[in-house]
Amino acid sequence: MAAAPALKHWRTTLERVEKFVSPLYFTDCNLRGRLFGDSCPLAALSSFLTPERLPYQEAVQQDFRPAQVGDSFGPTWWTCWFRVELTIPEAWVGQEVHLRWESDGEGLVWRDGEPVQGLTKEGEKTSYILTDRLGEGDPRSLTLYVEVACNGLLGAGKGTMIAAPDPEKMFQVSRAELAVFHRDVHKLLVDLELLLGMAKGLGEDNQRSFQALYTANQIVNMCDPAQPETFPVAQALASKFFGQCGGESQHTIHAMGHCHIDTAWLWPFKETVRKCARSWVTAVQLMEQNPEFIFVCSQAQQLEWVKSLYPGLHARLQEFACRGQFVPVGGTWVEMDGNLPSGEAMVRQFLQGQNFFRQEFGKMCSEFWLPDTFGYSAQLPQIMRSCGIRHFLTQKLSWNLVNSFPVLKTVAKNRDKGRTNHSAFLFGFGDGGGGPTQSMVDRLKRLRNTDGLPRVSRTAPQGWETQAVVSLRVQLSSPGRLFSALESDSGQLCTWVGELFLELHNGTYTTHAQIKKGNRECERILHDVELLSSLALARSAQFLYPAAQLQDLWRLLLLNQFHDVVTGSCIQLVAEEAMCHYEDIRSHGNTLLSAAAAALCAGEPGPEGLLIVNTLPWKRTEVLALPRPGGAHSLALVTVPSIGYAPAPAPTSLQPVLPQQPVFVVQETDGSVTLDNGIIRVRLDPTGCLTSLVLVASGREAIAEGAVGNQFVLFDDVPLYWDAWDVMDYHLETRKPVLGQAGTLAVGTEGGMRGSAWFLLQISANSRLSQEVVLDVGCPYVRFHTEVHWHEAHKFLKVEFPARVRSPQATYEVQFGHLQRPTHYNTSWDWARFEVWAHRWMDLSEHGFGLALLNDSKYGASVRGSVLSLSLLRAPKAPDATADMGRHEFTYALMPHEGSFQDAGVIRAAYSLNFPLLALPAPGPAPAASWSAFSVSSPAVVLETVKQAETSPQGRTLVLRLYEAHGGHVDCWLHTSLPVQEAVLCDLLERRDPAGHLPLQDARLKLTFSPFQVRSLLLVLQPPPD
Repeated sequence: MAAAPALKHWRTTLERVEKFVSPLYFTDCNLRGRLFGDSCPLAALSSFLTPERLPYQEAVQQDFRPAQVGDSFGPTWWTCWFRVELTIPEAWVGQEVHLRWESDGEGLVWRDGEPVQGLTKEGEKTSYILTDRLGEGDPRSLTLYVEVACNGLLGAGKGTMIAAPDPEKMFQVSRAELAVFHRDVHKLLVDLELLLGMAKGLGEDNQRSFQALYTANQIVNMCDPAQPETFPVAQALASKFFGQCGGESQHTIHAMGHCHIDTAWLWPFKETVRKCARSWVTAVQLMEQNPEFIFVCSQAQQLEWVKSLYPGLHARLQEFACRGQFVPVGGTWVEMDGNLPSGEAMVRQFLQGQNFFRQEFGKMCSEFWLPDTFGYSAQLPQIMRSCGIRHFLTQKLSWNLVNSFPVLKTVAKNRDKGRTNHSAFLFGFGDGGGGPTQSMVDRLKRLRNTDGLPRVSRTAPQGWETQAVVSLRVQLSSPGRLFSALESDSGQLCTWVGELFLELHNGTYTTHAQIKKGNRECERILHDVELLSSLALARSAQFLYPAAQLQDLWRLLLLNQFHDVVTGSCIQLVAEEAMCHYEDIRSHGNTLLSAAAAALCAGEPGPEGLLIVNTLPWKRTEVLALPRPGGAHSLALVTVPSIGYAPAPAPTSLQPVLPQQPVFVVQETDGSVTLDNGIIRVRLDPTGCLTSLVLVASGREAIAEGAVGNQFVLFDDVPLYWDAWDVMDYHLETRKPVLGQAGTLAVGTEGGMRGSAWFLLQISANSRLSQEVVLDVGCPYVRFHTEVHWHEAHKFLKVEFPARVRSPQATYEVQFGHLQRPTHYNTSWDWARFEVWAHRWMDLSEHGFGLALLNDSKYGASVRGSVLSLSLLRAPKAPDATADMGRHEFTYALMPHEGSFQDAGVIRAAYSLNFPLLALPAPGPAPAASWSAFSVSSPAVVLETVKQAETSPQGRTLVLRLYEAHGGHVDCWLHTSLPVQEAVLCDLLERRDPAGHLPLQDARLKLTFSPFQVRSLLLVLQPPPD
């Protein structure tokens, strides 16, 4: 007689099912305890330990010594290779056999000389399938190698995840054995876990929740783990439940396998290479076993590494790309930071990335893939569109600390309800966790169209989580299918205009100042090398444009612009590697600059000497320190035409009659110093603070009444958790002015072409600062050359300038333009921008007057009320305990102006500060006359880049990139002295616009711009004369 049905209690029933599948409780009699059957030890285990990351062929030749489970190996960042010798018992014929392997280091299985699977405990990859069914004639003995990195999934932090790595950490293998795997048990476990998820996700108030729980309870009743013959009835119950379809109105989730891998973060670049191999070879396994499974993969740099070091794996990825299962996405070299790279660097991310994807996988990406970065520039949409990108995916804005951004986290929270019925679901363990698992794929297959679908969620190691969703269907899908579905509803979707500001991680604008400085310097060096090499190419038939070298240097710079490197949120090892990359760019870049200068001088009459080069597209007259014999320098006032050169003045003419008022320097009896060049008058008090800054022509004072500028201030800087990443709003409550000592201010250069004063400032018991305040003849801004010896813990150093200006908005330079942000805290959206980013300048203006703050290497900034503040140095202790410690040099400048910042030339001034005139040695005679290659008729248009085209017949095609910088519509003429044969517009990937032919009239091209528009053109040069 059948048992009478009992009245079920929801919680006890739920826990009953949980215990039935638990890996911790009742494993002697529950279903989980039967997942593996008979087991046997390895025939032999031996190991070899090395501090190097050796290639397979070299590693297997080393001296392996006997090892056993439980042995310790290390320390951090070393590698332990294991030789695993197996003999499968004869009795296991007809069964699925696994190598079970558990270690706290990340592992990679090698078989027959090829990587075959990653083994990562945190990524639920703790066994390798030796055979899915052992055949009578199959070999019983084989030898594998397991390469184990001495680091965990998220590095080796000492105590916490983001703490600096523990250099002495040791690792061990806790399991290594052969075992029979019961596939039927695995299938039932997937069923029960899904039913549990539905019951918990939908909750006690939902009818479908009770149906799921009732079905799970029935399966427990029917299923005897010790009797596999009971499994088919239990599986039939599950299949019946999952076969109950939802309605046509259900929300569709497009599920795509993914493995977000940080190109460097809590581990070095070289370890990322192995993380890629471990993860992608595991994805290849899944693609082989599941033809409908699609794996998406971003970052061309990572694929290039795999191509170089794991060519067999790369070939497999290409094979699955042809099948449509491996889908390269993103279009960029790395997943870069969305704030700090220059506009040109962002273009190069796509240029290098898209070209790589086209060459290696036959097509370019149509979607920009940036799930994890610390903000998104307002210029990204324009850059994306011109790089062949039509779609964009991210999730990072869900991290906003203050305001909830309308990002889809769940169907319940979908802000586009009624407008679209599709969204993405990326599943898999990231950062080397091997991506998706077979269990994940199995779950999704069961949920293709199940009524009342529950939360489809996994908490990845980073803590990212996809929340509960209800009433939807799941498709194993691709980015193309997702975005096609969304495009069909695009007319109904909302639009966001302007930057996507992440309300978190705004300490990354300042952390690791040396990395920020290296980034800005190397962007400038590559700009100058490309420009001079292009001019040399046009002027010299013998000059070979260094295309290959420049590509290598650009790729180094782009690598460093990964969102955990240029931001400074990486371990010390990564920061040191990044600084080495910058040094390589500086060294090779300067060599290439000299070679281009030599080619420009070839065949010119004139004495040996210096070539003064202007790499900016406007004429400049500036004071320059020229090198002289014996290592000395002397000041000269030089005038150099737009994108061109001029001969250096002879030593006898170094003190010309100045066309403008010379600089006067006066030190008063109270110790204060006044610098005056007839354009601005600067007064410093005896401690070095700025008490007055007057625009001489109008007599207008720029410093707020009763206040001082150039005021250094210290803040306590202790965030809630993310040390290198975050600066919290409450740091503003701890402001402490750094007070100088009277009498430390002294006159430096006494006037004429240049005047200066300098002072020392003790910041704290451990940190000090010295600064030279410099004013040049004819210069509209005063410069502050600063050297800091910084040894602090959780302090934040800024410099403030209270302005005699009132405006509700300040303007900040961004990529290819600028934008306004509020100077008040009216709303939570305003308040969340208490610390923002800018590039070379920010400006606070009212009608008729303004004050601009320029810089040569800083990115963190704010304007609150009328106080302009530049963020200088932080002192976080995780993940790099040495971040920012030591000596720093940087320059900022202050420029008062009449009228708008556009008309006053603030943009040009900031460019001039960042792109100094070059004094390059001429190996032969230097040209006797000035020469200009390009000029632009409108001050609103900036000629940003001159380079050789990526595909250039006979190397005689140049690419020019220009943008409108003032924020208006403008027509302008581009004048060139180069022998141009043809001019045509192109996109940022240098593809010709079929309707973009430009007529050349009197060596001029007419161009039309809308506000902040970026335009590129190809110039085909005439063949050089024989």
